[in-house]
Amino acid sequence: MTASDLLRELVRFPSLSHEEGPIADYVEALGRQHGLRVMRHENNVVWALGDGPDVLLFNSHLDVVPPSKTMPHGAFDAYEEEGVLWGRGTVDAKASGSAMLAAVLALKAEGFMPANGTVMVALTACEEMGGGYNGLQALRPHLPPLAGAVVGEPTELHPCVAQKGLLILHLDAKGRTAHAARAHLGDNAIWHLVDDLAALRTLRFDRDDPYLGPITLTPTVVEAGSAKNVVPDNARVTLDIRLTPAYSPQEATAMVRDVVRGEVTVHSERYVPVSTPKGARILRAVQAAHPDGQPFGSPTASDWTFLADVPTVKMGPGPSERSHTPDERIELWKVDEAARVYAATARAFFAPSQPG
Repeated sequence: MTASDLLRELVRFPSLSHEEGPIADYVEALGRQHGLRVMRHENNVVWALGDGPDVLLFNSHLDVVPPSKTMPHGAFDAYEEEGVLWGRGTVDAKASGSAMLAAVLALKAEGFMPANGTVMVALTACEEMGGGYNGLQALRPHLPPLAGAVVGEPTELHPCVAQKGLLILHLDAKGRTAHAARAHLGDNAIWHLVDDLAALRTLRFDRDDPYLGPITLTPTVVEAGSAKNVVPDNARVTLDIRLTPAYSPQEATAMVRDVVRGEVTVHSERYVPVSTPKGARILRAVQAAHPDGQPFGSPTASDWTFLADVPTVKMGPGPSERSHTPDERIELWKVDEAARVYAATARAFFAPSQPG
């Protein structure tokens, strides 16, 4: 099966997050039909070619976000016109998943066997949820140690070598309540929060990342007050901090605490920033397979965060700008080209000159 054939099949599954059972059944059965080693953990499906300890993982996700109301064609009809496939998931990220599956099928058909190694494809659940259960995170303890990985997300086949993380903090300013008519008897927490926000506006994170630039700190939600005539005794702001590998979540949190008077608590530091060294084996393999790809850094999160300990490149067909949009679509030749590049990446990764 070609990658474009597989994509037509996968798009027809309305695999919203937590509803991936039927598509996982299909991928599992297909792998067994083609004589691959198949492992399933919940709705996460793994194909394996080879059985050596030197493991290369290709990973993408089965779930999609809900359809947009204004999609011009049925979200799961796999409508095709002039070589373009329309529908939810055509770009994000069933194109990558289809190309990864097709690449392994092509490698098996040509008799490729990784020397002392294994090529794995893991198509996982609940990537789009952004919190709570995550398929790849749940699957990792069941996978062997990994020597390298490719995460399939739409990058127009350019290799993403750095990805920002997300740190969410709550900042609470404390005061003392009173009737607003006698405000001098209270201590308005809002004024304290205003002072802290002014201090945060001058906070500088001086270390830039060569691909991602500086950290950004953005106040996003402010909560204060219980009634229009009561001096509030608490005011809270939520801080969205987009991290780069130049700062750890703990270091960034400490820097915020140093400049404010209020109480800082960590809401989430799950999405850590990640990057791959220039000389990493997986990056050398990707560049050998696709010399025209230009390394770049991405501000958007992905399941790469759950491979932070593994040299990884994020790369897949299609433009990221079409993800989650009513006009989500992909040119099918790009999907077949991605399968060729993924297969070539596996060959290069296991070439005699690559280990190390």
